[in-house]
Amino acid sequence: MRLIFAGTPEVAVPSLRALLDSDHEVVAVVTRPDARVGRGRRLEPSPVKAAALEAGLEVLTPTRPTDEDFVARLTELAPDCCPVVAYGALLPAEVLDIPTHGWVNLHFSLLPAWRGAAPAQRALIAGDEITGASTFLIETGLDTGPVFGTVTERIRPDDTSGTLLDRLAEAGAPLLVATMDGIASGALEPQPQPGEGVSHAAKLTVDDARIDFTHPALAVDRLVRGCTPAPGAWTTFRGERLKVGPVAITHEQLPAGVVDARKREVLVGTADRAVRLGEVTPLGKKPMPAADWARGVRIDADERLGEETA
Repeated sequence: MRLIFAGTPEVAVPSLRALLDSDHEVVAVVTRPDARVGRGRRLEPSPVKAAALEAGLEVLTPTRPTDEDFVARLTELAPDCCPVVAYGALLPAEVLDIPTHGWVNLHFSLLPAWRGAAPAQRALIAGDEITGASTFLIETGLDTGPVFGTVTERIRPDDTSGTLLDRLAEAGAPLLVATMDGIASGALEPQPQPGEGVSHAAKLTVDDARIDFTHPALAVDRLVRGCTPAPGAWTTFRGERLKVGPVAITHEQLPAGVVDARKREVLVGTADRAVRLGEVTPLGKKPMPAADWARGVRIDADERLGEETA
């Protein structure tokens, strides 16, 4: 089939490369426009654009999928199907109708669980033990279309959203290729999603990533891992933001938020068991081991993380 691939972040690159190695013809790529990144605010292409240019593909970067020039070029290219991985924009009906076999999304959950922008992150925060990836036919509803196939993936105790998404991206790429193969041969028909088990995975905001040490240690651990690497879990110390990397749950107890800085470790109390901080990032500084940070700020007895200053 003639394919136009749509995707933006690094997790979409394995699927693009797998499709390029398949029997299908990738004629172009759709991705989000270049974005400003870093302190210098340099314009950078998306990882998918970089991979597409390396492969010599035409790249389309519409500001909006409704742009007339984009719709016209898409129509001119006449794709049989458009596989999608984390493109990052909703597609209008007029665009969905262009390819003969529609747009097929690789989504990083076992639908109908965790429909939305942050499925892996929300699965971690919720404490799911199993997740996976699904291919489905895109409709105008949010991740509601009929499903072609799935793969499952066990969530590991030390997974962050970054490590989990990396594995799902690699496992999902061959699923997407197999889905294209099945559509091309006529052997694969999508099945409607069940009405039960629906959950939603809204994009994580900075406020969502704030740690509440009055919650149990398990909830704190899951939140931090779900928000790593982005948007980054955080708390406050002496009125300034402190970014927190993955923690370890201990069998010790401290009052919620109280910091116990020891020679080689830093513990913080929660609603039940204390957690051991790993890497922290003070405002305006680079990441560092929590013990190094604690030595530098000289923590007083009974000081707490997360307290607001007057």
